[in-house]
Amino acid sequence: MSSTPPLVLQQAEARRLLQQVDVHQAMRRMFLDLAVGEAVQPAQQLVEFPNAAGDFINYLGVLAKEGVYGVKTSPYIKKPDGARVTAWTLLMSMDSGEPLLLCDAGELTTARTAATTAVAVEALAPPQARGLAIIGSGPVARAHLHYAKGLRDWQRIALFSPGLAGDAEAQAQLRAQDPRVEVCATLDEAVADVDAVMLCTSSAGPVLDPRRLGRPALVTSISTNAPRAHEVPPQALAEMDVYCDYRATTPGSAGEMLLAAERHGWSRESIRGDLPELLSVQAPRPDYSRPVFFRSIGLGLEDMALANALYRLQQEGQ
Repeated sequence: MSSTPPLVLQQAEARRLLQQVDVHQAMRRMFLDLAVGEAVQPAQQLVEFPNAAGDFINYLGVLAKEGVYGVKTSPYIKKPDGARVTAWTLLMSMDSGEPLLLCDAGELTTARTAATTAVAVEALAPPQARGLAIIGSGPVARAHLHYAKGLRDWQRIALFSPGLAGDAEAQAQLRAQDPRVEVCATLDEAVADVDAVMLCTSSAGPVLDPRRLGRPALVTSISTNAPRAHEVPPQALAEMDVYCDYRATTPGSAGEMLLAAERHGWSRESIRGDLPELLSVQAPRPDYSRPVFFRSIGLGLEDMALANALYRLQQEGQ
């Protein structure tokens, strides 16, 4: 039996097609499908290289209504001049078992990461929230700004990144993205008097302790794929209302959750809700009597949903 070679999308074409996709709504639909059993999300798979030379993280997912399953594989390869990270997504048919798409997932990863955080902010931030802080200034931080800027009536959008201090061009680009952006000189200045903080760094260790903010606020974290990376102190989890993207898989991969369980007596059972539960109104919203923490590790389903959207767009355009 002959088979059709899969469509191969390089980064530039993936970026072009992605501009035609409502990524935020694609993430919402996917988490709702997960809530009602129309999708399957296995745990991440970490494959470590010998001699601590790096690793691969494999993200899998099944979208039954769309008739596709797939895997994104993301290597973290240590080099003398810094680690190299790439990502590719393979999409396959649940009907024929044939590969449909092989896509450079760099653009997809950035978009789905930020859009998932936006879904969380939409669900968890106080309705009257007016102050937003973004920590980081790279592509992921800029994507977070793009997807979150319209979620509340933000009166202040503060942004801090150490590398921005002397980069007037980068500061101007951020302000052009939204005129409310206020580039701050310090982390403390950025997080002063805000209702939500989005951590968008590549740090392997704590960036912010949510307990030290002036008042209880929502703090979101994505972290990086360095081993056990975390952007908040693990010991802080016991003093926060903790939410995540998917409770079945996140606690087994998120660095601060693993460390909190091992060293500080925290239990994954204390997670108050995940995105499928929040969107299907099966989890309680926070009352902000204490800090609120949302942790996303990135799900294979997020990649599958966007890869499938690109595949459908490309097929329609033929």
